[in-house]
Amino acid sequence: MAFVTGLLLIDAPASALNNLGNIPGARTDNTVGVKVIRAKDGVYPYVSAQAFRYWIRTTLENANLGWKAAPIYREKKVAYTDANPIRWWDDDLFGYMRAPSKKADAVQARAADESRAEETPTIETVTRISPFRVSTLVSIAPVTVVDDFGVMSRHEGDPVPHEHQFYRTTLKGLFSLDLHACGTFSYRQKTGFLNLDDARIEEAKKVPGIEHLEDEKSYRLPLAERVQRISALFEGLACLEGGAKQTLHYTDVSPVLIIMAVTQGGNHIFGHCVGATGRGLPELKINALKEALTVFADTILSDVYVGWVEGYLDEERSEFEAALAPGGVLADFSDRIKVSHPRQAFRALAAALRDPANKEWLA
Repeated sequence: MAFVTGLLLIDAPASALNNLGNIPGARTDNTVGVKVIRAKDGVYPYVSAQAFRYWIRTTLENANLGWKAAPIYREKKVAYTDANPIRWWDDDLFGYMRAPSKKADAVQARAADESRAEETPTIETVTRISPFRVSTLVSIAPVTVVDDFGVMSRHEGDPVPHEHQFYRTTLKGLFSLDLHACGTFSYRQKTGFLNLDDARIEEAKKVPGIEHLEDEKSYRLPLAERVQRISALFEGLACLEGGAKQTLHYTDVSPVLIIMAVTQGGNHIFGHCVGATGRGLPELKINALKEALTVFADTILSDVYVGWVEGYLDEERSEFEAALAPGGVLADFSDRIKVSHPRQAFRALAAALRDPANKEWLA
């Protein structure tokens, strides 16, 4: 099976993108800390995968991409989406779990809730493993976290002190999209694979051009619909927005560097191609990239798309472009490595997915 396998960098010059709440024992009662990994070599700020996925979801909903987001319902301490991947693009690409309570009071509450008029009926538990997977966004090197002291003083009387932490770093993350699973919905009686119950199967049968894969016990949307959803996902990644403390730090979290390709299998081949120098600065490891392209040559199905924002790590980019020139370390791969802006790179990959010559990638 084919996957879109990608690596991305987010430049965080002075940021506090994912916070952990108040810090007990701090100088002020309302000191807000950032999430970090404490290792033997230092402190690594990070953004949780949950927060990262939330950024992507909200960007997709607000970016005028035609994204069809599932409604969310709540029962006391439980919340869930409509869990209908036929109608809703995020249920398709981000997965879901829907286990309706059979208690009498819960059934009555659902029936009385007018906002549920268009809800998909759910009798049994339906689940879907997310075709789109992301890593935690982690600093490429340990950094010193800054404690910033401030006061609220626009009122009469003593100022109210407050503190928060922030950092300067580059965050690295990985993502993977299972192309076979996109727009393909199983009705196998197995946890994670019972995407469709009887009500959803009946709805699937009414979709024009839908394909019934009897051997897989699945239904698959038409190719054009599947690629439309995937293209919107990549457009959202290209203009990603989100993160905490934006009022104070205004960090652009759209990727400044990406490396991605369509590959066989879900293992990530680019994970070690970007690291840090001895000074903690981002470094594209050209020899590591060459090794990945050489060792996995038989599993790389597409061109390799490199999106790099002009003005970010210009010296590194010059070295990379020199490596692609005749006689350079990457010269043998220069015809397959396409360098552009990240947004253009995502669009180029989406165009390749729409090309009928590559339809086997989504088979």
